[in-house]
Amino acid sequence: IILKHFEAAIERVVAGMEKKTNVLSKDEKRTVAYHEAGHAVSGWFLEHADPLLKVSIIPRGKGLGYAMYQPKENYLLTTEQLLDRMCMTLGGRAAESIFFNRITTGAQDDLQKVTKSAYSQITQYGMNEAVGNVSFEQPQQGEMVFDKPFSEATAQLVDEEAKKLISSAMKRTMDLLILHKEDVEKADRKSTRLNSSHPRYLV
Repeated sequence: IILKHFEAAIERVVAGMEKKTNVLSKDEKRTVAYHEAGHAVSGWFLEHADPLLKVSIIPRGKGLGYAMYQPKENYLLTTEQLLDRMCMTLGGRAAESIFFNRITTGAQDDLQKVTKSAYSQITQYGMNEAVGNVSFEQPQQGEMVFDKPFSEATAQLVDEEAKKLISSAMKRTMDLLILHKEDVEKADRKSTRLNSSHPRYLV
């Protein structure tokens, strides 16, 4: 047993089994490459993002590619740290928009994470000036919920503020990747040069 066996085991646990039956077209591979490069480059230049370990465009689990990070052991997170994490998560969708002038369904999991983070900041952590220093009790998984724990007026305000927060994070990510377009393109060229028939790692 050598190091590569441990690395393969970690990838299998973190990202899932390799899907050898998922044969992507050339255009899909390129889209996934730019998507994952968007995560990698945005994370590299964001001060509070988790350090990047590896980016792969081999389909594993539910994803067509993934970025692996070294999470920092923080028990408390600031608004700046949460915003940087949101921006890094939006890096894939931003890269698709910038380089292809279109978006795909590949960002679904990313968008779910960003949406959850935005609403948590507003309704649980009291990190929104408009809503204030409040924290509403959230329903447990599987619990039946018939009413929101706040008024309709507050619900509308929460939705508006969450949309503003996500839009602001997306604009920041777009600006960052436009500034570093060459770095994203280098990552794509590197993956193609390594193995055009079955590209593995971007970085």
